[in-house]
Amino acid sequence: MKFTKELDARGLRCPLPILKAKKALSELESGDVLRIMATDPGSVRDFQAFAKQTGNELLGQSQWGDDFLFYLKRK
Repeated sequence: MKFTKELDARGLRCPLPILKAKKALSELESGDVLRIMATDPGSVRDFQAFAKQTGNELLGQSQWGDDFLFYLKRK
């Protein structure tokens, strides 16, 4: 999937991946896609809730080894 910016939040625990993603999204234009890499298993439900609460679209999520990948499209 194509993305505009990448955020490496591996090794960070809740709520830091969400806070860093919020900051990174604020630097993007509407329609841009942010790819987030995280290792916190709780980030799966956190990013689902974050997308619903903020109106940003969670385009996809996957797991690769211990890494979780998320693609958020800025509203």
